[in-house]
Amino acid sequence: MAMVDNSLISALCEGLGERAVLLNEPMSKHTTFRIGGPADVLVMPQTEEQAAFVVRSCRAASVPLRVIGRGSDLLVADTGLSGVVMKIAGNLADVRVNGSRIEAQAGASNARIAEAAAQAALTGYEFAAGIPGTVGGAAIMNAGAYGGEFRDVACRLVCLNAAGEVVSLRAYEAQWGYRCSAMDTTNTIVLRVILQLMPGNTQDIRDRMADLSRRRREKQPLEMPSAGSTFKRPVGYFAGKLIEDAGLRGFSIGGAQVSQKHTGFVVNADGATASDVRTLIREVQRRVRENSGVDLHPEVRCWGFKDE
Repeated sequence: MAMVDNSLISALCEGLGERAVLLNEPMSKHTTFRIGGPADVLVMPQTEEQAAFVVRSCRAASVPLRVIGRGSDLLVADTGLSGVVMKIAGNLADVRVNGSRIEAQAGASNARIAEAAAQAALTGYEFAAGIPGTVGGAAIMNAGAYGGEFRDVACRLVCLNAAGEVVSLRAYEAQWGYRCSAMDTTNTIVLRVILQLMPGNTQDIRDRMADLSRRRREKQPLEMPSAGSTFKRPVGYFAGKLIEDAGLRGFSIGGAQVSQKHTGFVVNADGATASDVRTLIREVQRRVRENSGVDLHPEVRCWGFKDE
């Protein structure tokens, strides 16, 4: 734990409470891949003020800080993570409906927000109901599915900048692109989102959510640990089709496997290590490039690897 000295640990314990500060915490407990070595320190702030305190404390100590929600798009190295990891899922999770707008803290799950919208007869967030992460992660990655994207419904964001100061961003300032945003490149942490939805029919909304849920269950390997879609969609192609055409359905390295059910997913089939997954991803990239000439780029974020 060379990067995190006792003075920072003491400050975090005092500011957040000792139960909210975990030392040498296995990241396998905090990622949907169920993979990852220990983080030097993992903290779980209960309030937005505590989150800002963590940012300022790590900045003052020159200690790296990473932020996770539910770890649903994340592969952590077997050797773990140096510095501090701040987990916001579960705690910063308040969701409020105000007319046709929903204000939600970044740790709220997409499923919870979609349910709140359905209860309020608001349409526009059905596409995200099955996206396993938090709304904060959806904002940073411009998450999307079934023809919808986060930027379609975003109105405003409340964030922490790299100095731990609260800033408000209007939608256009987020500069959303395909699975990316300005927040992702400026060390900006999303605290809250304000979504602008449209009045709809509750039954129609629930029917749409049920249909998308059925389609996910039928086509995606939801029964196995994964980080969702492994690769970004190349322009003019589908990643899964390129992988299938390269003859890689079911291809495995160690405990990691290209899903038999959906070739766009790499799954933890049998006690996979992060090294297994990373090696498999690279081999898929190589074989697809060799077969079709198309470069696949991971959607999964890889943390803690030497060449990160």
